[in-house]
Amino acid sequence: MTTTPVRLTPEDVENPVGAYARFREQTGLPRVVLPGLDTPVRLVTRYADVKAALTEPRLVRDRAGLAAPADAGSDPQDELLAAAFDSFPAEYAGYLSGHLALFDGEEHARRRAPLTRAFTARRIAALRGFVERTAAELLADLAARDEPADLLGEFAYPLTTQVICELVGVEEADRPRVCGWIRDFAYGDGSRTVEGLVGIVDHVKELIARRRAEPTGDLVSTLAHDTRDGEQPLDEDDLVAAVFLLINTGITPPALFLAHGLLSLFDHPDQLARLRAEPQLLERAVPELLRYVTLVRIGATLYAAEDFTFAGTALRTGDPVTVALLAADHDPREYGEAPERLDIAREFGRGDGHLAFGHGAHYCLGAALGRLVTSVVLDQVLIRRPEAALGVARDGLEFGHWPADGFHLLRLPVRL
Repeated sequence: MTTTPVRLTPEDVENPVGAYARFREQTGLPRVVLPGLDTPVRLVTRYADVKAALTEPRLVRDRAGLAAPADAGSDPQDELLAAAFDSFPAEYAGYLSGHLALFDGEEHARRRAPLTRAFTARRIAALRGFVERTAAELLADLAARDEPADLLGEFAYPLTTQVICELVGVEEADRPRVCGWIRDFAYGDGSRTVEGLVGIVDHVKELIARRRAEPTGDLVSTLAHDTRDGEQPLDEDDLVAAVFLLINTGITPPALFLAHGLLSLFDHPDQLARLRAEPQLLERAVPELLRYVTLVRIGATLYAAEDFTFAGTALRTGDPVTVALLAADHDPREYGEAPERLDIAREFGRGDGHLAFGHGAHYCLGAALGRLVTSVVLDQVLIRRPEAALGVARDGLEFGHWPADGFHLLRLPVRL
């Protein structure tokens, strides 16, 4: 018998102790409709089940070739892609839809391998000085003003944009216009989104051509000249899609996380005071904030590749399943009592101790960079500026709703 799906609100999606807590106690996986969508999915909420789902070979991301169940509605992944890409010219939208998160197995491995080789620990560690200088310069300019600064739009976004430009290899003379296109595409008012996308893609194509002819030490050079015996190299479109992926996922998600992470500490003055009094806790505070915030609350849609039972639920071929990463990162079975409490001294076991970066083959490529930038920002905004505080009343903050997700900050006014 088909059960009536539960329609989740944005508040449900971002609340780790509400509907998620009830779902975790159920025997099987609940059928839910995510906010702003129409297609029901099976939602995985328990930590152990989420980890298992992210490594289960019978749960795939590419639905092509799978038979949809007879009573299936539209595809939730198609709903999201349509909402995101319908306004873009077809020749450019392809670079958006070629996202690594939508591929499986050998094709995913082929596309990811060059990026994995390019994201070396040495390359990321070498960025620390640049991140520190850029953050300090941005903050100095903002602190010189007499009014609160927006640490999302005026700090986090410009910082992550500059870091991506440095990583990718955008030349200094090109950065003002490239950063302008990125702003228009990633976090502008929406009026120039198409122009931003076209500008970024066309510049990436030019940059790849230059680096093929005259390689430097940047990431684009590494990708453009990456060849391995027995591997099919990335073609031009693959390369553009790979670089665009870094830009698209390396700016808005980390910028939003930085803003939400700072807000979480302002919301917990005892934890903020402890971090300022014991700055050596910064190493623990970073993973705890990643766990506590879990910015990507709902993961990519997965599909049953065959009929089988998962987490006590009989799935049919083509059934959509998705994971609630925020719910998993607040599961009492994994974190003990009061997992909804922010504790900057929390000790984790081996590995990350959370699923904010995902798990398995699709683990976030930029995890190390994200940890580095977060550490620098917490140090420079909160520890080195002990008077930094919210610049408006807590209930005066503005949030916007994202499809299939909860609410995210639109601005974060802070007195520096």
